[in-house]
This record gives sequence, C-alpha cells and structure tokens, in this order.
Amino acid sequence: MAEYRYSDIAKMIDHSLLNPTLTDAQLEEGCRIARAYDVASVCIMPYYLKRCAEILAGSTVKPSTTIGFPHGGHTTAVKLVETKQAIADGGEELDMVVNISKVLSGDWDYVRDDMRAVIDAAHDAGRKVKVIFENCYLERDHKIRLCEIAGELNADWVKTSTGYGTGGATIEDLKLMREHSPAHVQVKAAGGVRDLDKLLEVRALGVTRVGASRTVTILDECRKRLGLPPIEAGSGSAPTGY
Repeated sequence: MAEYRYSDIAKMIDHSLLNPTLTDAQLEEGCRIARAYDVASVCIMPYYLKRCAEILAGSTVKPSTTIGFPHGGHTTAVKLVETKQAIADGGEELDMVVNISKVLSGDWDYVRDDMRAVIDAAHDAGRKVKVIFENCYLERDHKIRLCEIAGELNADWVKTSTGYGTGGATIEDLKLMREHSPAHVQVKAAGGVRDLDKLLEVRALGVTRVGASRTVTILDECRKRLGLPPIEAGSGSAPTGY
C-alpha cells in the first residue's frame, strides 16, 4: 500500500514553463495540463503570467513566476519592479534568484537587503517567496549562510536551483538546506527530479515542492501505482526540460 495519496504528490509539483523557446501555444497547453493534473503551481515566464492566472482561475493551482531569473544579477530596484508587476498580474508565488556574484563576494549585507526587498513586498501583498540559491556555483558555507538569512527574513521556501545552471538538486544539498533552515522555511528541489521515485526520495528528506517539467510522466506513474484512472489533459504533450 502506497504511503501517499495522489494529491500529496501532485501538490508537491511546481510545473515549470520557463524554457525560453516555448511558444505561446505551448505555454497555454502547459497551463491547461497543470490545471488538469491539479498540481501546486505553474511557474511561467513573466510575460505570460497574466494569461496563466486567467487559465488557472477557479482552480487550486497557483500562478507563479520568477524574479531576477536566471542569474540573479538584476539590481534590487529591478527585482522589486518585477515583484510588483508579478503581483499585479496575479502571481501568488514568486521564485527569486539571489545575487550569486554578491554571495561569492561575501557581501552578505547586500544579499540580505536584496532578498528582503522582494520578500517584504511579496508578503505585504499576501504572496509567498521561494529563494533560489543556484547551489552548483556555491560552497557549503555559502549555502548555510543563505539558509540562515532566508530564515531571518521569513522566506517561505529555499530552493536549490534555477534548472539553468551547471547542476540541479542533489541529495546532499537538500539535506544541508533542511538541516540549516528553520522549521518555518520549506525546501524546494529543482533540477533533476524527473520521475516519481526521485520525487519520493526527496519527499522523504522533508522537501515539500519540486520544480518539474516532466509533470505528466511523474503523475501518470503516480496514478498508475495508486490504481487511479488516467487524466485526459487535452491534446499535445508536456514540454520537456529540467
């Protein structure tokens, strides 16, 4: 007997629609697939967020987008403008990239202020924030310090990766982030969760969200193992990616 329900797994998935080559038609279809499978959210390119929110209206799937993506080097002022635009367009969860250069430079005051600007603006509007570290470029001490700062600022999640760096989520990093983040901060894995078994593995570590573009593959397998009927998500296939 499986120790989970379909909703337990589906509501871990942030369906990723961030590949820059996706067309409007593919983004539309991706949003409809996410709605049909009742995932946690759709994380979509900022320009399409407003349409995404329209498609998801009336469902339990949250529209979300990125801030400072994918390299984190935007000025804080630009990240704040992005945050306000995302809120206006209906975004409920925002995935922001830290300033990686400033992390590597050890300028922790800058890193903290940059994170605070986005988190405070989002929280003031009742939205949530996932802070992306891009762990493939960082040392252990950097990751620990980022977890501590995210906790101090009451970030909602800490997240391993954008999916566009040189590496994605690792078991070692997920354990580290869960260990060094306070209980009120959740952990999201992104990059490399491509099947149900890997999702279940990271779930066992305390991960509550995963960024995935192979949503259909993961959730079709989940339904199969649980003896549930397949979901008709419409024509077309889900875009592939991280």
